[in-house]
Amino acid sequence: MTPTSPELAAFFARLEKTLDRLDAWLPAPPAAPDWDSAIAFRWLRRGAQARLEAIPHPHLIRVEDLQDVADQIARLDANTRQFVKGRRANNALLTGARGTGKSSLVKAMLARYADKGLRLIEVDKQDLMDLPEIVELVRTRPERFVLFCDDLSFEDAEPAYKALKSVLDGSLAAVPDNVIIYATSNRRHLMPEYHAENREAHNVDGEIHPGEAVEEKISLSERFGLWLSFYPFNQDAYLDIVCHWLREFGVAKARIDKARTEALQWALMRGSRSGRVAWQFARDYAGRHAK
Repeated sequence: MTPTSPELAAFFARLEKTLDRLDAWLPAPPAAPDWDSAIAFRWLRRGAQARLEAIPHPHLIRVEDLQDVADQIARLDANTRQFVKGRRANNALLTGARGTGKSSLVKAMLARYADKGLRLIEVDKQDLMDLPEIVELVRTRPERFVLFCDDLSFEDAEPAYKALKSVLDGSLAAVPDNVIIYATSNRRHLMPEYHAENREAHNVDGEIHPGEAVEEKISLSERFGLWLSFYPFNQDAYLDIVCHWLREFGVAKARIDKARTEALQWALMRGSRSGRVAWQFARDYAGRHAK
């Protein structure tokens, strides 16, 4: 039996209502932020909804405030300068001891080159699956974007690991020239490595090609064209950083000269002579002694 026109109309009306209900469940495409409102942004995902949120007051650091990492500064600065000029540049992986200035150096690049069009987008590890969406959102913009992944590390079989690999080098869709990735990590290869893997390499009953399993672990870090290593500070370097921040916080020179012993005791209690510990001591000392 052929449906009549009223029956067809009723069918299409029900179909339209069904599609409307489905639309309500589908995630809306992320809306572009007001690009002129900030120089730094944060990717936020709440369930099915995601957006770029402007950071109106980002934590900016002067390059001059970074002590005893002159080589790392020079290399990342050269790479960033090439990038903002529209030249070829590499994704960068900053690895090493905690509190040695890895994240601060990325923030310092933003402070130095923001007026040249550099912008920073902070992406948490759990949101790395959204990297293709972020890339498409900024593809046609005139600004130059650093996608910043801080304190990055992965456990085995995390999906975000493969998502980052794809965006760095392995996806069919090309990453635009106005996007680059800077990541920091305490791990050089971004994934845990175990003594058992060495035993498995000599186990004839195990994987036929154990070397390939090891290669998979280091393949992500090798997709970063620029590696910068940060090392623990010795005592003299730690004290240099303490003195720098005490001067910045307005402590008199006579007080700075007397702060040496307290600074070393502070580091001993914290079990670290990192730049972060030096900055924390200087804040405490300045709070007690600065005019």
